[in-house]
Amino acid sequence: MDLLNASLKTHVELLKSKKISSKEMVDFYLGRIKKYDNIVNSFITLNSEAQKEAESYDSGANSDRPFAGIPIAVKDNMVTKGLLTTCGSNILNNFIPPYDATVIKELKDAGFIIIGKLNMDEFAMGSSCETSFYKKTVNPYDINRVPGGSSGGSAASVAARLVPASLGSDTGGSIRQPAALCNIVGLKPTYGRVSRFGLVAFASSLDQIGPMTKTVEDAALLLEVIGKYDKRDSTSFNTDSFKYTDPYRDSIKGVKIGLPKEYFAEGLSPEVAKATEDAIEFFKNNGAEIVDISMPHTDYAVSVYYILATAEASSNLARFDGVKYGFRERCEDLNDMYTLTRSRGFGTEVKRRIMLGTYVLSSGYYDAYYLKAQKVRTLIKKDFIEAFNKVDFILTPTSPTTAFRLGEKSSNPLEMYLSDIYTISLNLFGGCGLSIPGGFDANGLPIGVQLLGNYFDENRLLSLASFYERATGYYKRLPENFR
Repeated sequence: MDLLNASLKTHVELLKSKKISSKEMVDFYLGRIKKYDNIVNSFITLNSEAQKEAESYDSGANSDRPFAGIPIAVKDNMVTKGLLTTCGSNILNNFIPPYDATVIKELKDAGFIIIGKLNMDEFAMGSSCETSFYKKTVNPYDINRVPGGSSGGSAASVAARLVPASLGSDTGGSIRQPAALCNIVGLKPTYGRVSRFGLVAFASSLDQIGPMTKTVEDAALLLEVIGKYDKRDSTSFNTDSFKYTDPYRDSIKGVKIGLPKEYFAEGLSPEVAKATEDAIEFFKNNGAEIVDISMPHTDYAVSVYYILATAEASSNLARFDGVKYGFRERCEDLNDMYTLTRSRGFGTEVKRRIMLGTYVLSSGYYDAYYLKAQKVRTLIKKDFIEAFNKVDFILTPTSPTTAFRLGEKSSNPLEMYLSDIYTISLNLFGGCGLSIPGGFDANGLPIGVQLLGNYFDENRLLSLASFYERATGYYKRLPENFR
């Protein structure tokens, strides 16, 4: 049985037909983790109860659940009852949550076994998975290069086939950018589509949980599990649940796809540009209408994002003070305890963003920076609204380059921030988007193509992406040393 290339649906069929047991399936992936994760470094914590849970499903308990006995892994910023949750940070090195995040509960209710927690940039602040306190995850297609971030562990674990699927979180591209760099599918649902209850917050108005999978259909299946209304999340939308896998279109004739000129400017790698042009030609040749559009405020997106996201982070991370939970530096003086706990508990990038966020919210600077950024965010949203009045979807590159070398951008924060230049705007708008495999460069490094959709338009977006995926088949190419 070729589990390496098997979809989630195939995993289900294999279990139901008893061609493999859940225990055998879990052991298969644990074996790959044991063999390869000392190279990839995608896991922070493994669930020691995973095999027992698999045996329980094999015995017939809850076997009617749709994904009964299938392993999955999740980014380490989603709280898991009884299982260490660190957010990639020293300040949470001993935090074991007393409850499950809503998405974790939904996965378990569907029958998934949480096999482990995945490495990430500390508190989701990074674009390369190099800011984690614990380890640096590498790209399975070239272990000297980054897997992207902040959901680097989620992307690399699926690319190296250490798990059949994973969950990540996307604040400014943290699902889509690593998906592009690791040749997998990464879906950022509409803000409010998936509950954020139990997601450790970075920037509350931007964060969204989403699936990271081998195929578009797998992403659709996972979204059906986690994309539900949750009264515990005040930003959760009470929208209808969809069968995202039904139907998949056999024709895209008449679909209008917009090409924003601002996304094809200076800084785009020629090979990424060529792969994107090939995708455009594919859609055009199959009957889609290609429309040139303009989104004039795109140039301000990175600046707006790093003002708003850091402002929200400075507020959200104030709770990590050594008093209630997590790491605490022992001191006789309370102020010293606060200072030393946060100084030694947080890494450099997190401290940088807390300080920046505190600055833009401070007296005398709030109007000049934070308030102005909120106004420009409104203009960026209007760009999207006007665009979707003209077209059905927007097509862009996902990342300006393929995976860069480990350490290449670590000393230049601004250059690192520009890694997300094509993904940030969607989070400011709040719509849905995904990255799908779009080819490879001359070095065999993956290239991602990004499709963006309007609010709650995941159904049509996934259908369009599946049409492209089935015709191209780039997702079938595995990293050479992990086959």
